[in-house]
Amino acid sequence: VQLQASGGGLVQAGGSLRLSCAASGRTFSSYVMGWFRQAPGKERDFVAKINWSGGNTDYADSVKGRFTISRDNAKNTVYLQMNSLKSEDTAVYYCAARPPFSSAYLYWGQGTQVTVSS
Repeated sequence: VQLQASGGGLVQAGGSLRLSCAASGRTFSSYVMGWFRQAPGKERDFVAKINWSGGNTDYADSVKGRFTISRDNAKNTVYLQMNSLKSEDTAVYYCAARPPFSSAYLYWGQGTQVTVSS
């Protein structure tokens, strides 16, 4: 599986962005998909995840109520809608894929930079 993240950019605090992650491969619809982020000098942190059908999602406490993860299996794409952005959301955002019966995300995209100006 190859993942290509896009949609990052510079936005003012309070603004919105939508990230996309396009996946190659016929098994995309069976994978758990996740978004992670890494701010300068910090470790990579979990942001959100979505199960294969889109019926089950989970979020980091820091983004609950502001971010929404979704997927379109017909388009092999997962999205992260980010609203009410804060300066602390500034980071490189990565999408990742976790195969069925695996506890680890085995496939990672290249990352897309999100910068929120205050």
